[in-house]
Amino acid sequence: MNLARHSISSTSPVLIFDARFDPDCRIFTTATQAGFAVYRTWPLQLLRKREITGGTLSAVVPLHTSSLLFLVGGGRSPRYPPNKVILWDDALAQEVAELEFREKVRGLACRRGWLAVALRRRVVVFQVGETVSRYGEWDTCDNPRGLLAIATAAYSTLLAIPGRQMGHIQLVHLPPCPPPQHIGPPPSTPPPRPPPAPTKHPVSIIAAHTTALSALSVPPSGQLLATTSTRGTLIRIWDTTTGKLVRELRRGTDKAVIYGVAFRPDEREVCVWSDKGTVHVFALTSASGVSNRQSTFSPLTPFIPLPKYFESEWSYAQYRIPSQSAHISLSAQPAKPPTADVVDEERCVVGWIRVAPEDQDEPGRAQTIEYQLIALTYTGGWYRLALPSSSASSSAPASARPGTPSARDPLSTSPPSVRTMSMPRPRSSSGSSFVARPDKGKERERDKEGKPGRECILREYRRFGRWDGWG
Repeated sequence: MNLARHSISSTSPVLIFDARFDPDCRIFTTATQAGFAVYRTWPLQLLRKREITGGTLSAVVPLHTSSLLFLVGGGRSPRYPPNKVILWDDALAQEVAELEFREKVRGLACRRGWLAVALRRRVVVFQVGETVSRYGEWDTCDNPRGLLAIATAAYSTLLAIPGRQMGHIQLVHLPPCPPPQHIGPPPSTPPPRPPPAPTKHPVSIIAAHTTALSALSVPPSGQLLATTSTRGTLIRIWDTTTGKLVRELRRGTDKAVIYGVAFRPDEREVCVWSDKGTVHVFALTSASGVSNRQSTFSPLTPFIPLPKYFESEWSYAQYRIPSQSAHISLSAQPAKPPTADVVDEERCVVGWIRVAPEDQDEPGRAQTIEYQLIALTYTGGWYRLALPSSSASSSAPASARPGTPSARDPLSTSPPSVRTMSMPRPRSSSGSSFVARPDKGKERERDKEGKPGRECILREYRRFGRWDGWG
């Protein structure tokens, strides 16, 4: 009997080549073998789709919620040359312009009226209006991931790109971003005013890491910057005005590839996701109402010279994306040809949404605005996750909800404590990292006291990206 691991789905998995949110997480775009589509993030709804023949796309970048999209060809049979950026007007359903370079396009970032293109060793910025004009160009170190981040709020100026030295960040200040133009009756709230001019010249270089960068992210205001390295254990939060380190957060102890970091719109929390298939949520300020986990040795650091590891802050909430190939199916999927495109099922992208009171599904709950997470997997999974701090009054525990990891499954290595340091730790097969067992006694005690768990709660699960309906 063939007991190989196969997909648990009765249909072929969806192949998502690219999925990304607009800067406000109101919509997201996906690129598949059939073309690309635009969805409303919450509630999930297919807004429009476009069939593309003759090849596939590696990136579909929305310019906020406008009809303008930036397309990049990719895959084994690219629709457009990988050294071109196509400006697509979806209202006209046609290409309106193209940008051609001498090398492959590695990454894109945009805001109202601006487009930044990351190449292997430089970043080129364009102004996008009635015409497209070149604004400037900056040299970087080797940037195969195409890392760059741009602030998108009204009057923000920041563009963060890799520096000329490995692990460094260049902070480029562009002309202020124009505020959005309202269509229809004037809004009830006055438009935001431009911020006061800085009293001193902001820093231009931040020495963030000693190894190569793996992710860059800025909030809409551009006042903070999140960086990660190829080690994948630490997330560092920087003040972009002073260049000082604000927080240092620890994802785990073993190496991982961090795919992205996303700030909550009010900049009180941040979420991180990696190739481990786990989403981590950290608090940045005490105003968020929660606190990150720390080692029991951390109060001793002012008195005893302990390694910096024991001062680390660990995520206060986590969620593991269920793997589609975690179980055995009686029907094996057909073998893929060697030229077929393969999508990593552990890969995902995460964004923040605001759930209005009328959208909350618990009538007895206090009518407050709540921030939740939307996770999109590259196999077509759509997850709406509530944070444990905002779901403490929920009647069903997180382990009882479908698709939520059980309390018996360790999500990541826990912070070191006196008890865990004195107990033998089971090592993994590689011998280079360990996985600590959760303290079952503490889990039972926490349940008795009615305290919220560390796992995010799955509120809703949907599928997207399938060709037969795209939703």
